[in-house]
Amino acid sequence: MTAHENGRTDRKLTGAAWAGGGALARLLGVLDRDGEEARVVGGAVRNALLGMPADEIDVATTAVPEEVVRRVQAAGFKAVPTGIAHGTVTVVIDGTPFEVTTLRQDVETYGRHAKVAFGRDWRVDAERRDFTINAFSAAADGTVYDYVGGLGDLAARRVRFIGDARRRIEEDYLRILRFFRFHAAYGTADHPDREGLEACIAGRAGLEQLSRERVRMELMKLVVAPHAVPTLIAMTDAGLTLRVLGGVSYLASFEMMAKAEAAAGLGADPVRRLGALGVWVAEDAERLWQRLRLANAEHERLASMAEGWRRIAPAYGEQAARALLYRLGPQRFTDHALLAWARSSVGVIDEAWRALATLPARWSAPAFPLKAADFISRGVDKGPLLGVVMREAEDAWVRAGFPSDAAALQAIADGAARGK
Repeated sequence: MTAHENGRTDRKLTGAAWAGGGALARLLGVLDRDGEEARVVGGAVRNALLGMPADEIDVATTAVPEEVVRRVQAAGFKAVPTGIAHGTVTVVIDGTPFEVTTLRQDVETYGRHAKVAFGRDWRVDAERRDFTINAFSAAADGTVYDYVGGLGDLAARRVRFIGDARRRIEEDYLRILRFFRFHAAYGTADHPDREGLEACIAGRAGLEQLSRERVRMELMKLVVAPHAVPTLIAMTDAGLTLRVLGGVSYLASFEMMAKAEAAAGLGADPVRRLGALGVWVAEDAERLWQRLRLANAEHERLASMAEGWRRIAPAYGEQAARALLYRLGPQRFTDHALLAWARSSVGVIDEAWRALATLPARWSAPAFPLKAADFISRGVDKGPLLGVVMREAEDAWVRAGFPSDAAALQAIADGAARGK
């Protein structure tokens, strides 16, 4: 499959997104006429070429932002000026958002802040993007345009910078992490593109300029990508994971976590995988919380994993596992079990560990059936003592194996009340 001189290829996309009558087709019908042109660009085209779904669909147009707003509003669509100063308008059609951006060309670039001017040249717009596989555009009839050799790289599953790799990185140091993230998602299990890898190593000091939030976003996508394991090995060999995590990376643990998730029939979880990669003790969870500006809920999961992964194993028995599941809840129990399994010596072909990790799918912890009234009626006064007695009764109920019959519950309540 080749690209013609004007970038047009012999490839045409078909499917629901380009079908007449859909939201995308209606948007392109409004923008792609009367002297202006509009195309779908970037990841949506790449994924369509691979037969993969797209999380979002971006559109580029020769029309300036004000004209975009005028046209879409006249068509009855909602226009949201999310980045109109930089040429971007979000258009909402039947609840579906599309990011529409006027073609641009860089006038100056300095870090993440590029001074741009609007343009009408599709090739120039493509050449300012990061990787060849992200620079496709597709017309309303599905015709694919490739100005930078992306089709060959996509066929080879190669992630390659457009033009000079070092210059692309100097324009935006986040592209170092994006290079590895896209390689993990769309590349092969082999080593990343050599020129790109060497440029990332040369520019690695620039990672310190990036916001923690953006680093977190890229890392969380990378760790769940199909080829995350070999990609992280390459990053570690290049001295980049230490800069990102600020500490030791446990690659063997990470690899085993990915295998344990698969063996347990569970999907890849970014927080759980981050714990396998970077958390051994509580201090690691604290460091990652600050370094990546994690959400509080993410930090709490990592801290729980750091404290609990050593305290769970099939050898403790089913009753102990159920008691732990009751206390932790399904998510944290699974975090602890999978991390302990990943760091055990038995490997992932172990039925006992698989049964432990999948306990939440087989058994749901019941709610504690005794209420405050059950103890007040037995002479326990309201106040702090009541809370103590109820906690003791709950502990006894858990130790007894979560009984539900009336006689057992009465005995537990009587025992806790007598001990007040």
